[in-house]
Amino acid sequence: MSYASINTQALNGVSSLSVSVEVHISSGLPSLSIVGLPEAAVRESKDRVRAAIINSGFDFPMQRITVNLAPADLPKDGGRYDLPIAIGILAASKQIPVESLQQFEFHGELALSGELRPVSGALPVAIGAKKLKHTLILPDKSAEIASLIKDADIYQARYLLDICRYLHQQEDLQRPKIQLYKNETHILDLKDVKGQHRAKRALEIAAAGRHNLLMVGPPGTGKTMLASRLSSLLPPLTEQQAIDSAAIKSISHQGFNINEWGQRPFRAPHHTASGVALVGGGSNPKPGEISLAHNGVLFLDELTEFDRHSLDVLREPLETGSITISRAARQAEFPARFQLVAAMNPCPQGYNCDGKSLCQCTHEQQLKHRSRISAPLLDRIDIHIEVPAIDRKVLSEKTNNNETSSKIKQRVISAFEKQLKRCGKPNAELTSRETDEFCDLNSNETKLLDSAMEKLKLSARAYHRILRMSRTIADLENEKTINAKHLTEAISYRSLDRFMS
Repeated sequence: MSYASINTQALNGVSSLSVSVEVHISSGLPSLSIVGLPEAAVRESKDRVRAAIINSGFDFPMQRITVNLAPADLPKDGGRYDLPIAIGILAASKQIPVESLQQFEFHGELALSGELRPVSGALPVAIGAKKLKHTLILPDKSAEIASLIKDADIYQARYLLDICRYLHQQEDLQRPKIQLYKNETHILDLKDVKGQHRAKRALEIAAAGRHNLLMVGPPGTGKTMLASRLSSLLPPLTEQQAIDSAAIKSISHQGFNINEWGQRPFRAPHHTASGVALVGGGSNPKPGEISLAHNGVLFLDELTEFDRHSLDVLREPLETGSITISRAARQAEFPARFQLVAAMNPCPQGYNCDGKSLCQCTHEQQLKHRSRISAPLLDRIDIHIEVPAIDRKVLSEKTNNNETSSKIKQRVISAFEKQLKRCGKPNAELTSRETDEFCDLNSNETKLLDSAMEKLKLSARAYHRILRMSRTIADLENEKTINAKHLTEAISYRSLDRFMS
């Protein structure tokens, strides 16, 4: 029987689904048809496969060839099916042995010469193959990335002919070998930022509890410098977090650079970015900026220049930590547990509108400028901090006694470990029930918070965020209970609720 079935996988978001490439060769006019919802790149594979087989020294069957990509109701896209289709044709035509193919899984795009080209999503594929106990054969560069998954059985190959020789037991394929380089020279240090001690304190609290942060101030006060240095304060990624972040990057259009392994993502999209660019989308859904920033930082500079609709699409992911993209043909879910850091000017001209600067904005212009940010989105940002202009004397100082990022990071890690030990998550992710349990106040602190709620007209969401911030401040100071000092500082970081109204 001229039939062969080859194992491979399809990508659905950051997960993978098993696919069987079934090849049947029968008598009839020479043809090659591919069925099973193939998209354009898969339909075009017939020409690449034919040329690769011939240029590798094999015979291309001059018969009727039917290739079925099962399950038939799952859309198939990309060049990753070239290699399994070619192996299937060679196996069905008895040019390579069929017996041992069931334990293998193949992924790769073919050049006309028979050379293998890398494919996207090597990490999700390796995770899936490990669960299925398949031996994975990938192009060289894809195999290097896939080998980051421990205990996955992976071989690398450069040409189709190399794989065929291996299946004939004529030569061995190599295991991928990677060497990770940890480059610390590019890390930005908070010590470089002169002045802005209150903003640095807010940045430390944000890092310790994974709180979202909004900085408001005129141009040139260091808002972007502060935001770009947040990553240097954050605790290191766990191995699972590193895998999750790398898997998302590997399925994106940019691909994953293996030298970025273990680094927290820092994404800073331009303010012209659309809602789809931020949350992801497309007919074949791809991750957006919020998913590419998973386990890292999403920095939105010039926040009021973003389209309001584009900003409002962030509201649900900020709460749930994931985004589900639904299309007519498929649905994909991407993780989006990111830390939002934003910066904006207080008015259209960029000044403070306090009567002391050169600003000549009318009250209506100021309100229109601030109204670009909706109240529900502002509610989801824990810390609002004003970043004022820096005195010239501070800028001209030669000595720098500022704390380094590494010293602040030690306090952040200590506070973060307390949170993990207490509830297994950072304070910013506490549920309402967990907030009531771990952020309990006595009667005096309760009265203080109630008074602030009334004066600042805060929402119930802001109430819980103040409690979580207070818990983080107490953790930084190694206090078991929240006292008035912690609560007062947390309330002070919500003063922009009144400013934005």
